[in-house]
Amino acid sequence: MKKQLFEKTILGKVKAYTYVVEFQKWGLPHAHFLLTMTGKYKYTGPEQYDRIISAELPNKHKYPELYKMVIKHMIHGPCGALNKKFPCTKNRPSCKNNYPRPFSETTIQVDNRWVVPYNPYLLRMLNCHINVEICSSIKAVKYLFKFMYKGHDRAFVTDKVDEVEIDEIRQYRDTRWVTPTEALWRIYGFELSKIHPSVLQLHLHLPNMHMVSYHVKEKIKNIIDRDGTKKSMLTTYFEANNLHVKARGILYRDFPEYYTRQRRGKFWQERKRAALSQVGRIISAHPAEGERYYLRVLLNHVTGATSYEGLRTIDGQVMPTFREAAEKRGLIEADNTLDDAMTEAELFQVSSSLRRLFTTILVFCMPNDVHSLWNNHLKAMSEDYNINCKCKHTVEQMVLKNISDILHSMGKDIESFPLPKEAYSLSMDREARETLFYTGLFWPQYADKARLLWQRPLQVLLLP
Repeated sequence: MKKQLFEKTILGKVKAYTYVVEFQKWGLPHAHFLLTMTGKYKYTGPEQYDRIISAELPNKHKYPELYKMVIKHMIHGPCGALNKKFPCTKNRPSCKNNYPRPFSETTIQVDNRWVVPYNPYLLRMLNCHINVEICSSIKAVKYLFKFMYKGHDRAFVTDKVDEVEIDEIRQYRDTRWVTPTEALWRIYGFELSKIHPSVLQLHLHLPNMHMVSYHVKEKIKNIIDRDGTKKSMLTTYFEANNLHVKARGILYRDFPEYYTRQRRGKFWQERKRAALSQVGRIISAHPAEGERYYLRVLLNHVTGATSYEGLRTIDGQVMPTFREAAEKRGLIEADNTLDDAMTEAELFQVSSSLRRLFTTILVFCMPNDVHSLWNNHLKAMSEDYNINCKCKHTVEQMVLKNISDILHSMGKDIESFPLPKEAYSLSMDREARETLFYTGLFWPQYADKARLLWQRPLQVLLLP
């Protein structure tokens, strides 16, 4: 598969890629690939899509083998109203993958609605389920890395009812679920994931606040006097700008594409080969961190700085703080900065982390236009809730409930912020509110008679 994609370039020349191997409780492992094509090979229109991807049944008489493979491997369901017990429809009013797909103008067969998009060449070669689609959103990257960092499947079994002592370490050891295929994969040392080009994490720190590693028995004086102690990835970037004229036109975040970091000696050296082998990413900073955050803003926009003071210098005037320097350059406006922070976080943070970030911004950054910030990022903050619930109002209430709980943990009240009103009283017990919300998720599934059993208790709870 990798040989076909990266060496034979059957889909076009690949500029960057990442893949993750996933194991399930049955069957063989499978992989999720995300490819970024070079400019010449990027797919920009329907005609180009149709050349590599098909979402219809092939001609049964012209391509009999391919037809059999599509029927065997690439048909989804049937699910939804036709089969409510199918995994993608279980406990849901409709298919979570939005099948059956609506007809397109070019579709000529009814059964095409159930065909999972595929590449005919790869399907013929591998003879297995292989879904190929054009990706137009950065969210696919976040989806892939969920598999990498979500951890192992777990199962816990005990025969002691009255056990009081809880040993969390033993529970972690006992509950780790490893399937035979995953065990074999790990024993042989096969790759679980890969990124190309590699990503270098670029350090971000204020003056004299960089990390220094040392042995626990080493004396402080020896640490301070040691060669390289005062050097960091950022300070050596300043030195490189001072030494190399060519470097002065490159942003800090783009530096690893043209220079390589030498650990021994701690300096940046110009790359000898032009091929893209590494990209950089500056460590994230939160607006509540103040100067460190504004330092990051400057580094993302200013080239050629040879010192921290150089970053703060504008038209010969040295600004007192990084924030004032960023404001002077027109890089920040109070609420725009907070909106940018949320927008950037959406690229790699899951919804629960985004809600916590939003809450932190409310408490510590005092945005002027909370309403706009809420509207701009509600969709990203509610992605996890949207999986099981399609009612926009219910999803919004679930997000508000979670934000309310986080605010309470910080000693704040959601009523003090101009957010939409919660439908349920804040004085209600948190677990009771969660029960109401999750009951709402599955409410349509109850039969009319069973629904009556819930109706009266819920009416009592919802009374003001």
